[in-house]
Amino acid sequence: MSDSPILFVRTVAKRFGGTVVLEDMNLTVERGSIHAVVGESGAGKSTLIKVLAGIVRPDRGTIEYDGKKVTIGSPDAARKQGIGVVLQQAGLFPERPVLANLFVNGEPLHNGLISRREMEARSRDVLRQLGLAVDVHRPLSDLAPGERQLIAIARALLENPRLLILDDPNSALDRRQSERLFAVLRGLKARGMSMLYASNRLEETLAIADQLTVIRNGRDVLSKARQDLTASEEAMIGQLRQSLFPLPPRALPTLAGTLRPQITVAGLGGGRLDGICFTARAGEIVGLAGLAGSGASNLLAMLFGQQKAREGKVRFPDGDGLPRTRTEAARRNICLISGERGNGLMPDKSIAFNLSNVVVGARDWGTRWYSPRMALGRAARQIEALRIRSAPEMPAGSLSAGGQQKVIIAKWLEIGPQVVLLDEPARGIDIGSKQEIYALIRQMAASGCIVLLHSKELSELTGLCDRILAFRQGRLVGEIADAAMDAGTILKLIAADEPGSEHRQSRRESAA
Repeated sequence: MSDSPILFVRTVAKRFGGTVVLEDMNLTVERGSIHAVVGESGAGKSTLIKVLAGIVRPDRGTIEYDGKKVTIGSPDAARKQGIGVVLQQAGLFPERPVLANLFVNGEPLHNGLISRREMEARSRDVLRQLGLAVDVHRPLSDLAPGERQLIAIARALLENPRLLILDDPNSALDRRQSERLFAVLRGLKARGMSMLYASNRLEETLAIADQLTVIRNGRDVLSKARQDLTASEEAMIGQLRQSLFPLPPRALPTLAGTLRPQITVAGLGGGRLDGICFTARAGEIVGLAGLAGSGASNLLAMLFGQQKAREGKVRFPDGDGLPRTRTEAARRNICLISGERGNGLMPDKSIAFNLSNVVVGARDWGTRWYSPRMALGRAARQIEALRIRSAPEMPAGSLSAGGQQKVIIAKWLEIGPQVVLLDEPARGIDIGSKQEIYALIRQMAASGCIVLLHSKELSELTGLCDRILAFRQGRLVGEIADAAMDAGTILKLIAADEPGSEHRQSRRESAA
């Protein structure tokens, strides 16, 4: 029994109305292993995980767990079976303390009363494992998105599961946090825990997995040990990553004697930044790659007027330099879209109100008063264009994370931006919304915008950008383009101890 697989999924099928989501799905998870599930958007990964979590009941098929045929009828039944689950939507309670989120319906008791002392002691060990130093008595809403995701993982680990199921667990984590998570998962595997791991970061998935199952159209089309994959099979898996990103539209026409609008940055310094030089032109997407503290986010904040420069010059397409305030930036058609939705959304206000707050507050022409009639007109236009699944009068906070992010993008589209600064714009959202936002980014560039995209997901940068600028410790250490634009090359630049001479040369050329 101890050597047999911990989980068998046999010919499982699930249909929603007329849509077949899973069809004859098979999966085998070995004990003490990390089994990865990969596939393009809509392949059925999340539905499979919800079946195993007791959230969705299959129409047919069987599940064998720990040597017995089981029916997982609810999340509570999954927990009783020893199955821990971390979903993309983690079901956390932002207004409650961290400690309460770690023990939901599972508080330890002493003499019939909840033992806060034991809760604190048990949480201390697991949070230390995850490298998370937080005050467990603070509200969860005080934490950053990546920290909240680690709290969801910690909650699952506190239940001491024999099978841990993770659905895109590092979507909101930066590289340091992801590496720490992987170290924890490897340690759990060494102690005998089994894991089922679904993720859209395919390079990282391949690095951590012992076995791999590829899902396509609700079926398993490949299932192998990672070490046994052939070159052609790895190529097929690599194609799944490319399916996340829309094909680039036809390039902007270049007319003889006509210069495309551009941003020129020369010797920019301030805060973390030192001597930054580059040019970005209309119609291209320029990626900014760097680890935490590299200065890439600081550059965007400086270009938007949120941080002050110490030295250097910047020239925008309108001929002026750095904006002094965010309002001035908006009036000059410069926008900053962040994945930190708390900074760009009023969740208790209507979608219509949120879509109007930039164009009304920043414009220096016409009336600056908020008009409900005009706001509804804007909302109707953007809801249709961006496929936001709600009515204009609904609170923005009622939307999914992906829907909220589309509202943030839509409000900036109302000013007709010429310069688009993107700071992890698809962080922590579902894969379907990511694809739609990637398509919007492509459209912005195709319409003549200058787009600067910062992301900690290297696959986003290589999948979307025309070229990538590498940042390390506040300096620009290289530029990558064309065939060299792969995750390995980028990582060597942004994580190396010292920049190579060839990259110093690239830096000089990019400033020219």
